[in-house]
Amino acid sequence: MNKYVKEFLHRGLIFSGLGPVVLGIIYIILHASGVKIELGAWDVFKAIVSTYIMAFVHAGASVFPTIDHWSKVKAAFFQGISIYTVYLVGYLINSWIPFSFLAIGLYTGCFVLGFATIWIVFYVTAKKATKRMNEKLKEINK
Repeated sequence: MNKYVKEFLHRGLIFSGLGPVVLGIIYIILHASGVKIELGAWDVFKAIVSTYIMAFVHAGASVFPTIDHWSKVKAAFFQGISIYTVYLVGYLINSWIPFSFLAIGLYTGCFVLGFATIWIVFYVTAKKATKRMNEKLKEINK
């Protein structure tokens, strides 16, 4: 098995249990805010399983930027499309967003904007850190 597939599965399994925990925290916050939540057994089951899967894919997708022979754009694309897809399906299955062109369009726009912002911040931060380390190494090697 490819080492990146193994790492995807490993990361996914380690962090997937956090999805239902986050779900529980969100429900507690909503309850504390006075939001009435009425869920049937099937709704609870869907929410738990889907958040488990979302967390699994989200954590596993963090392997894409570590693939050395991939460009940053390719890594960002595969990471983004995998997270986008699993979140969109999870949100639609749980009716957290309505199945409408407008809702999916708004979700897509927010996701792309947020994902691109996060990637740019990490890229710029890493580039600056690398530049500082290289400058320090040049000073040491003089």
